[in-house]
Parts: sequence; structure tokens; C-alpha cells
Amino acid sequence: MASPMKKLVKKVRHSKYVLLLMRHAKAEAPEMGDDWGRGLTDKGLKQAKIMAKGLESLKLVPDYIVCSSANRTEQTLQKMLKRFGDAPVVVSRKNLYDGGMQSVMDELQAVRADARVTMIVGHEPTMSMAAQWLSSPDSDPDVLGAMRLGLANASVVVLVADRPFSTCGLRGATALAVLTPKSFE
Repeated sequence: MASPMKKLVKKVRHSKYVLLLMRHAKAEAPEMGDDWGRGLTDKGLKQAKIMAKGLESLKLVPDYIVCSSANRTEQTLQKMLKRFGDAPVVVSRKNLYDGGMQSVMDELQAVRADARVTMIVGHEPTMSMAAQWLSSPDSDPDVLGAMRLGLANASVVVLVADRPFSTCGLRGATALAVLTPKSFE
């Protein structure tokens, strides 16, 4: 019997478009009035490195990445880009920090059709809510259940679609997995 990761790789390989919705890695505790500026902890830096290496091993290096402009999300992405290299086109957006789920949907409308693997790095509960809204009912029930619980730090939801995410709309993608740093240990 094939391992869950091998099954995931096979499904991803046969999908035309892949969307990775990621919650930033573990951040410092908030201080009075400076949530936006919080940085990553040492654990968070390690999580980002593990996730980048894991996604690369699954051949899921993004072509296009949109990242919240909050410090912790940008630090997560910068650590991952050390592994991904210069290939991904990267865009930073403040609206992913404070725009809620609509900001994710707006960003998906702007993704070029030639981007096969797109990643959005943001915050909870926005990332898990967006993943739920995008997921079709034929998605893996265990994955849907995991998303309902919310995403842990550095988690990535893997969604696939046969048409660009700018056109697939609500319930137009299939959720295949929720990956965490433990998935790659």
C-alpha cells in the first residue's frame, strides 16, 4: 500500500492547478499594540525551514506567492525562499493581514493562469476559512475536519483544481491534505 505522501504526490502530479494556503510559523507572543510587528520564534524559524524542505520534496515549490505584509508572515516566507530560490514570483499584501477571507478571494482573482502552484501565506482563522470555502464536498473528509479545527502554526492546506483558481470559485477545488512540520519528520 502506498504511503499517504506518495498518494498526495500522485494526485498533485495529475492536477492542473495547485493552491497552498499556509499559516505563518510560530510567532512571538503579542505585545501591547504591536501584533503586526511580531517576529518568529526560534521554533518558528525551524518550522518554516522544515516546511520549505518538505514542499520541495513533494515538488510543490510555488510559481507565485502572495504573502501578508505582517512581520511574522514575511519572516516565514523569507526562510522558505532560502530553499525555494529565486524562481517564485513574490507579492506582499497588507490586505492579507487585515482583510479577512475576502482578501484571499481577491488575491485568487489576480493569479495568472500560467501559475501552476500558487501559495498564499497568511493568518488564522482566515487561511482555514478560505480553504473550507474553496473545498468541494468530494474533498477528503479527514482534511475537511482538520480545517474546521483551524490550522496550527506553519500548516499548509493543499488544494487542487482542473481550472485556474481565479475561475474555480467557491467549492471549486479539492482539498487533499493539511501538512504540518510533523508531516515531514
